[in-house]
Amino acid sequence: MSSASMSPTRRELLATAVAAGAISALPSALHAATGADSIRPFTFSASEEDLADLRQRLARARLPDKETVTDYSQGVPLKTVQQLLRYWQTEFDWRRVEARINAVPNFITEIDGLDIHFIHVRSKHENALPLIVTHGWPGSVVEQLKIIGPLTDPTAHGGTAADAFDLVIPSMPGYGFSGKPTTTGWGPHHIASAWITLMRRLGYKHFVAQGGDWGSLVTDLIGVRAPPELLGIHVNMPGAIPVDINQASFAGAPAPSGLSAEERKSYDQLVFFYQHAYYAFWQGTRPQSSAAFADSPIGLATFLLDHDARSLELIARSFDGQTEGLTPDDILENITLFWLTNTGVSSARLYWENKFPFFTPKGVSVPVAVSVFPDELYHTPKNWAERAYPKLIHYNQLDKGGHFAAWEQPKLFTEELRTAFRSLRQSI
Repeated sequence: MSSASMSPTRRELLATAVAAGAISALPSALHAATGADSIRPFTFSASEEDLADLRQRLARARLPDKETVTDYSQGVPLKTVQQLLRYWQTEFDWRRVEARINAVPNFITEIDGLDIHFIHVRSKHENALPLIVTHGWPGSVVEQLKIIGPLTDPTAHGGTAADAFDLVIPSMPGYGFSGKPTTTGWGPHHIASAWITLMRRLGYKHFVAQGGDWGSLVTDLIGVRAPPELLGIHVNMPGAIPVDINQASFAGAPAPSGLSAEERKSYDQLVFFYQHAYYAFWQGTRPQSSAAFADSPIGLATFLLDHDARSLELIARSFDGQTEGLTPDDILENITLFWLTNTGVSSARLYWENKFPFFTPKGVSVPVAVSVFPDELYHTPKNWAERAYPKLIHYNQLDKGGHFAAWEQPKLFTEELRTAFRSLRQSI
């Protein structure tokens, strides 16, 4: 990180945050913690040299030939790549993104020898429920920027003071502004443990957790650990597939007999996903061979765009002027953050570190809420969710939204979290 990204003094940052109304009270840990347990204010400002280098690389980009099909079966279409490149060069403004990130309180703290970045916004409302939200891949904290206001200041966004949350949004190790592990061992289980440490370090005596994509797995594992402070969790990519169903779909076997129509649909979705999850197999076995992602912004961008078939379609349409869901700016905010922090490879190593199946039950015993968005990788039938999560307190199927739910449909996502955790507030 360049000298341009160094943080201002703690006094300056906190004074700015308080004046802007971003925080109503300072975490006591800021005053009490010292040494390795300290919590340091953080801001980010990319150097002009790095931004100039990005512009030069984009100007020299060498694009591939046009695909030989008329659909998305060969990956990101040339047309979408050209549109993305043009927008990146002529309309996208990284400084505007920096301003949005730095407008909320950001911090760094060291956990198990690694710097962990997190956004921490305390609600102005009393009795706000502490919530830690975990992003996934290919994501970052920019996925959650749209939900900060509605969750922490609900009275300004169609809710009541009783819906308020204190919000903690960390960058996973190797992602965004967090440190990049230099040794092995930072898999989802370690991250779950670190998040528990983080919430304790912030002084919270109780909290809830939420996640999608990798965040769902990390959140499930927080639920498995079930620290006494944890009231419950919410996931939008639940680990709910029965083990036998997961094994058969991974093998591409014919659907087991006895499945309902809803379960058969989910099975077919799983078979399709496993046949096309090339990025997971690549990053899970040879992450270091992704070195080109540290050298080519367009190469990095196309890889990040092609997470799953439906997400690619939704992203591609945004460059054709569709206004529903993500926008070109949304897409490039995330890609540019990956580029400027050079985390294309370090983020990939999480796949190599992981020892857990993504979608099967982990043995969560705490209260769980599940939101099913229609364009998720697979549809979770309620009976699967009930079997995976014995203390299921909320289950809802939404009318729209996909894999990156908080990013794509922040209003629906916010409403889901308010409803999902409402009953748990009574136990505070």
